[in-house]
Parts: sequence; structure tokens; C-alpha cells
Amino acid sequence: MEYHKNRVVITGLGVVAPNATTVEDFHKALANGDSGITHHPELEALKFSCQIAGTPDLDEERISQYFTPLQLRGLKASGLIYGVIAGKDALRDARIEIAPKDQALKNLGIIMGTGQSGGDKYREAIHLIDDGRVRRLGSTSVIQTMSSGISAWLAGEIGAGNVVTSNSSACSTGTEAFLMGYERIKYGLATQMLVGSTSDSGPYIWGGFDAMRILPNTYNDNPTQASRPFSDDAAGFVPGSGTGAIVLESLESAQRRGATIYAEVLGGAVNSGGHRGDGSMTAPNGVAVQDCLRMALAHSDLNASDIDVINGHVTATGKDAYEVMNWSKALHRKGTDFPYMNSFKSMIGHCLAAAGSIELVGAVLQLKNQQVYGNPNITNLHSEILEQIDSTKIPIQTTDLEFNRLMKASFGFGDVNAAVVLQRWKP
Repeated sequence: MEYHKNRVVITGLGVVAPNATTVEDFHKALANGDSGITHHPELEALKFSCQIAGTPDLDEERISQYFTPLQLRGLKASGLIYGVIAGKDALRDARIEIAPKDQALKNLGIIMGTGQSGGDKYREAIHLIDDGRVRRLGSTSVIQTMSSGISAWLAGEIGAGNVVTSNSSACSTGTEAFLMGYERIKYGLATQMLVGSTSDSGPYIWGGFDAMRILPNTYNDNPTQASRPFSDDAAGFVPGSGTGAIVLESLESAQRRGATIYAEVLGGAVNSGGHRGDGSMTAPNGVAVQDCLRMALAHSDLNASDIDVINGHVTATGKDAYEVMNWSKALHRKGTDFPYMNSFKSMIGHCLAAAGSIELVGAVLQLKNQQVYGNPNITNLHSEILEQIDSTKIPIQTTDLEFNRLMKASFGFGDVNAAVVLQRWKP
């Protein structure tokens, strides 16, 4: 394989999100402003302050289409279930065929990131071990709880023979995994990469955030209104879960196969603020955020004026206005000159490690369908946001727009940042 710079495109999508579990339904839900945030009686019983969350709606019939009865025996890791479903859907969408039994696909790799894996399985394991019943754990307890379990599982399903691994960078995980796969193809180390990230559901994942008092606690009886990005009454982020999965491929390979091309990846960047300046374990260093956005533009050989739409991180917390300010400073664009901007978290909540990948699927769908999805639940735009940009640039309703380039960024605990630039595909 020659080590040269390849153009990289997107040829497959899969998603398991709180408001939809297929790509087609996800587009419809985002375009219509449909929320997947619901009340969870389990959280109420456990005395959580925030008793709402965004959890994918998967029934046993749907799950059984992706797993054998033997695989389902003792399977408790919700994140693994989401990841396998979304990953297999993306591979199928890209029309990648399963490898023969005697040879792996040496040019296909997998990077599926995660924050925490197998929380429910860990809980079961702890009780069984403490009770002296270790043999009751079952043969899949390790793969359900190891961080690379989803990547390994999918590798076996398709026969991936290139890099098979997992990354973990808090809320930046999915966007970082996307860029890791992109770089591998760009520099000729792989031809196809399945990338994405996943996050488990449940109180053992969300409990720490509830303890930090950064989740909304006044919307337990009105869950669909709780997540309010950009709004002056944003009350905290609503936890969510799921998986986004994307197949990246060299343009040469995609065209040779006659694959459907959703968009082209122009470039991106990752960095850290190092907990310096105004950065900390839980807060972003604004200088580093701006540096990351500028580096993503430079790597894409673009000017700031070339960006038409931004899909932000924007979590519905007190940091929303700070993020918008950093975008404005990085791009040197304000008022009506600012790009259109949205956040999907009003409809799906903050899906933690899966946020970047699920939102990247939505970003690609915006490019493909030439729409900017709306931002529901805004009572009034935060006054500090209005100081930076014109209100028309954050549409409440989905807006048809002919545009060419979209920039998506994720910012995570640990003061880590990731940004990627996508371009509309025109054959």
C-alpha cells in the first residue's frame, strides 16, 4: 500500500439514538424536532434529582435481528448492543461484504470509542464475585466490560483485518474516533474504516453527573422541554445514550465500488487545553478551543469564511454562550456574518461518549438533505449569545439551505477538544 494522501469520503451510516434507531428515522426526527427524552421511573425510585434521560427505544424483536440466541444469553451491556446494531447498519449501508472464513479484510479497520462500558454487567459481576459465585459470570463478561469489546465484536462479524481498537476522550470520543479513522485512510494505512462511539444507558452511568448537580431537576414531569441549548433558561444537560457509526473510505475505493457517497471529509484537529488558563477537568480552556477550530480549518485548507453551518457541542448549560463566543473569535465572524448554528441536544440530550458520533451522523444528514435542523426549546436566546451573533443564525425550525461546508466540534471533560470539517459531495 502506498503512503500518500488520499481523499476521504463517507459511504455508510448507522445510528441508535434516543429519538430514532435507524438513519432514515433519525433524519425525520431531527427535521421535525422530535424528542427522545423521557421520564425514567427507575431514576425516581433511586432518588435521582434528574429523573429524565434520552434512551434508545429497541424492542427484543429488533435486537434479535442482530444477535443470535446464544449471543444474547447473559448480554446486559446496553452500549455494546447499541454499538453492534449501529455498526452493522453502517457496514450494510456501505455495502461492505463479510470476509471469507480463511482471510480477513486487511484494509478495513474499526475504531469504536466508549466512555464507560458494561455498567450493568459490572454490577452483576461484583455481586456474583462477592457472593462466591464467580463461575456464574458467563463467558461474555469480559467482552461486555472491556473498552474495545464493541470494536472486537464488530471485527468478528465483518472480518476486519486492519486496526481494531477503541478510544476514550469523554464527550469528544466520537469526533476523535472519526478523525483517527480519517487520518488512517488519508495517509494510506487503511482503505475503509468503521468509526464511531457508544455510551451505556442507566443510573450507573448517569449517577455521577446527578451528584455533580449539573443536570436539570425541574422538568421531571415535562421531559421533552428539559434540554434547552442556547436558551437563557438552560437548566443543565439531560443525559443520553446510544451509538453513531460511520464508514469512511478512500475516494478511489468508493468510486471503484460505485458506493453511495454522503459527504467528503476535508480535515480536522484535536487538542487539549491542559487545564491551563480557564481550563480544568470540567471546564474548557477557551484559547485551546479556538486553536482547535483554527487548526481544523488550516488542515482543511479553508478560510473561516468558507464555513456555512456549525453543529456545535452546546450542552444546554451555562457554558453555551462561552462556546459561541469561542466560535466567533476563532472564525472572526459575528452578527449576520456568523454561520448557521445548531445543537441536537434539545432532542436527544447529551449522549456523553456517544455524543460526537451520533451528532456527526446528523451533521452528514444535514449536508445530504441540504437542511439545517432546528433548535427546539429556546425561550429566548441567551443575551451573551446575542452579543455575538444574529438570532436568525440559530433557527428554531428546520430550514432548507443550499450549503457546501459544515464544521462539527465536540468538547469534553478533561479539557479535550475535537473538530472536523465536512463538505457536500457533488459527483
